Amino acid sequence: IIYCSDAGLGYTDTRLFNDFGGRKFVVTQSVKKLSDVLKQAVFNDCDYRFSKNGRKASLEAMKTFDKDQGANRDLYDGYIYKSIPVDKVVDLGLFETKRYKNGKTRHVKSKGTLKQRIIVTYSRKMAEYQKSVRSRQIERAKNILRNMDPETFKKGPNDVTRFIKSDKKRSYRLDEERIEEEARYDGFYAMATNIFDMEETEILDLQSRRYKIEDCFKILKTHFGSRPVHHRLEHRIKAHFLICYTALLIYRMLEVKLDRNDTHFTPGQILETLKNMNVVNCQDIYYQACYTGSDVLDSLEQLFHLQLDRKYYLPKTLNKCQKK
Repeated sequence: IIYCSDAGLGYTDTRLFNDFGGRKFVVTQSVKKLSDVLKQAVFNDCDYRFSKNGRKASLEAMKTFDKDQGANRDLYDGYIYKSIPVDKVVDLGLFETKRYKNGKTRHVKSKGTLKQRIIVTYSRKMAEYQKSVRSRQIERAKNILRNMDPETFKKGPNDVTRFIKSDKKRSYRLDEERIEEEARYDGFYAMATNIFDMEETEILDLQSRRYKIEDCFKILKTHFGSRPVHHRLEHRIKAHFLICYTALLIYRMLEVKLDRNDTHFTPGQILETLKNMNVVNCQDIYYQACYTGSDVLDSLEQLFHLQLDRKYYLPKTLNKCQKK
């Protein structure tokens, strides 16, 4: 079982929990929050390898090559990486009896070692993107200094006002040191894992697919109404999420079948088509479709042959479709 998460759920207790019972974890690690020793290991230009062939690579060369030359296109599209072993002493939440030389004993907290490694990557393309984003934020900060009172803006770790510094005389100016410090981390990305029997590139590929998990949560909340839960009893709450999960499973199976048929559609397109497929009873003689044809409907018909792309239906026809 491999647990993948972003930095928000990557604290030590979660890593320790997912280190028991043969479980594995892959969590995003903030480079800024690493210790000074580990930061030095990250910025140290040694042991880096190129993602596409595993050959030794230079961090300085990745920062300085000419991206406009065709021969350097692979470098610009790829990244370099290295692995840093990190063993951390953690509190196991248990107590043990410690006996001293004088014969006295004492109950102390048990300590254990969390074996993990940090995989660091550097991408020139990502560095340039982060630099462009920060440049726009700096321009906004300058505009605030020229025209507005910085105290009226909300302070936050990602807000543009983090680049504004004040002194005891309440005089505001750009925080050049903060800007320079943030620029050091441009292009760097790190993750922590306790998986040692896989190549770094395999783990990075595993982490890159985390967006699919988050996309499932988005679909559950947006299209299937999993939140908020308008139930109080436990069995009803469980039934609610079981229905939502079953709907998500069916949708994903539809999506896979459509993709294998070289017909890709967005979640909104597929679900909107399915939700609109209603019919109206016309004097108990026939049913008339309340929906019109679409590319999604045509693709579904090619796959399942349910004959649901008609305008009129006899009751026995719809009964056969239900049985099928």
